[in-house]
Amino acid sequence: MEKFLRWLRILYAIQARPGITVKELAEKCEVRERTIYRDLEQLYVIAPIINEGHGKGYRFRGQFYITPLNWTEQEALAFSMLPSLIDESKMPPGFRTAYDKVMATYVRERKERAMNILERISEIIQMGTPAYREEGPNFLAEMIQAILESRTIHTVYHTQSRDELTVRDIDPYVLVPREQRFYVIGYCHKAREVRTFRLSRFRDVQLTDRTFDKGSFNLRQYLKNTWSIERGNDVIHFKVRFSRDVARYIKEEEMFVRPRMTDLPDGGMLFEVTLNRDREFLNWVMQYGPSAEILQPAKYRRLMRRRLKQWLAMYEDADDGDDGGS
Repeated sequence: MEKFLRWLRILYAIQARPGITVKELAEKCEVRERTIYRDLEQLYVIAPIINEGHGKGYRFRGQFYITPLNWTEQEALAFSMLPSLIDESKMPPGFRTAYDKVMATYVRERKERAMNILERISEIIQMGTPAYREEGPNFLAEMIQAILESRTIHTVYHTQSRDELTVRDIDPYVLVPREQRFYVIGYCHKAREVRTFRLSRFRDVQLTDRTFDKGSFNLRQYLKNTWSIERGNDVIHFKVRFSRDVARYIKEEEMFVRPRMTDLPDGGMLFEVTLNRDREFLNWVMQYGPSAEILQPAKYRRLMRRRLKQWLAMYEDADDGDDGGS
């Protein structure tokens, strides 16, 4: 590792000072000149280094260059403080413009690296599109950038319940994945409260120059007693008995609440959870069919009975002879 870092230091030095000598490189790297000569022989393989002649030092051939500004935060801070630590009147002409160019390059490269990361994330995370649209904009990268930089977004959003488009400014706090979808939770300036937005319903997203502070917002508290993403104001304590054929799979479910699970003598399981809304939980229970029985509250047993009767009536009225075949 020490040798590798020295090689980088040599390459950076040659790029910064074309014509730098072996003696100067040795002083910069704090090693003997013999070591620098050995390093240069090996570096010839990976970089077009040429010797300009006796006493003239080394430089790169052609347009070869390496990017030397992959600074740590500490290095960037130290360099940014340079003007305040020196007497610029004693510096040669061009110092200030050179300094400004270096800092501008650093800022640009940092932004480019951040955007490259966001683009790669967007490529890695594959999103579907609503069934009613063949294609749609994917604002995942913009949303992640806005969250990371705490920047307010100016948006056009489709509200499904009212089937209307609204223009909103939103402070996006977090991006939450739920059931093959992404939801954005943040402060809506139009509604003047924290709300949840489905990412696929955004029709336009523009990052503004305004920044925000999410203050004391806590995602765990915001989604307390929420089964998935839909929040409510109820307090419902569910008790569900799962049969032994699905009990072990229930234990593997990744949940956003903390249920109480009790093993039963027959291999089944008693599942208890307190929620603030019922719809998403009922849909989840129903996928297990007769392997899941709602015990409490009683009104949900009655609700389930009514639904089963409706389904049964639907299939009893159907023509059993028509199986859709030829």
